[in-house]
Amino acid sequence: MRKAIYGLLKGISVVMLLAFVAVLVAGCVLSFRGYQMYRDAQQEETLQEKADRILASEDFVPYEELPDFYRQAVICVEDRRFFSHCGIDVLAIARAAWNDLRTLSLAEGGSTITQQLAKNLLFTQEKQLTRKFAEIFAALSLESHYSKEEIFALYVNTISFGNGYQGIGQAAQGYFGKTPDQLNDYECAMLAGLPNAPSVYSPAANPQLAKERTGQVLQSMVRCGVITQEQADRLMHTAGQTEADVEHLVLQPQIPTDRGLSYLLWQFRGASS
Repeated sequence: MRKAIYGLLKGISVVMLLAFVAVLVAGCVLSFRGYQMYRDAQQEETLQEKADRILASEDFVPYEELPDFYRQAVICVEDRRFFSHCGIDVLAIARAAWNDLRTLSLAEGGSTITQQLAKNLLFTQEKQLTRKFAEIFAALSLESHYSKEEIFALYVNTISFGNGYQGIGQAAQGYFGKTPDQLNDYECAMLAGLPNAPSVYSPAANPQLAKERTGQVLQSMVRCGVITQEQADRLMHTAGQTEADVEHLVLQPQIPTDRGLSYLLWQFRGASS
């Protein structure tokens, strides 16, 4: 009996050791390929050069001009440990890896705001493990060259908000006819929720889904302790007029015709597709 138990434990130990070695080898291979992808993506223009061009664009909206409510909403719904991690959130990656393993998919990526920025500037939107490793190298590079405030501003100035709007400046003007610093709290929450699925949550296409997504953002802010449940309920309850305004806006997608920020983003996406 003892020999049988000993043999079983020994077998399990061998399997676990082999699994660990396999994971280690796979990680080394993916890291190497990811670094190659990261390096190849910068052959024509480096990541830092792209970021600097966006920062210098005349229609770039700096961190200081973004409403605090909007900044808090984005952090809560996208990357709540943004100001404490080094560009990579190990806890988020572990959670995403477990969920992906359970579902046998790549549905969750655990990407931080910094990683998403790197993806937008250098890579395509295709989900693959090699690109995830490339994002890590790019994220670490961004964190070493720019402040958290600059990275945040770069991110919200380069993401899609649906209906052809690229960046927070275009989205605020296109959906609400305002500059970002004029947005009210409900509008901030709505815009914070759009990048998760711009074509689905765009208030121009699906006003009801946009409202539901706004509610999800506010609930994330409640869980983060930024606002109370009473404040979230009040914002949703008093958002009727804003919601009506959004539904009746004549919205036209913006086509990049100048050499400003939208033109730069159009170039980046064309180059990486």
